[in-house]
Amino acid sequence: MNVLLKPINFLKEVRVELSKVSWSTRRELLGSTMVVIAFTAITATFIGVIDVILSKILSVIFR
Repeated sequence: MNVLLKPINFLKEVRVELSKVSWSTRRELLGSTMVVIAFTAITATFIGVIDVILSKILSVIFR
């Protein structure tokens, strides 16, 4: 295959594959984004609380 035809063929195949993709609606995308942000905030808070508790415990033990 010609070196110049390979990129063109690749881009054609990419276009075909992208037409098969099931794209999310704006509402689904916003909902998923909110879930990710909420889960991240909850996880960060949990880790922060555990970190403070363990820091207090270790500071008492090593005094």
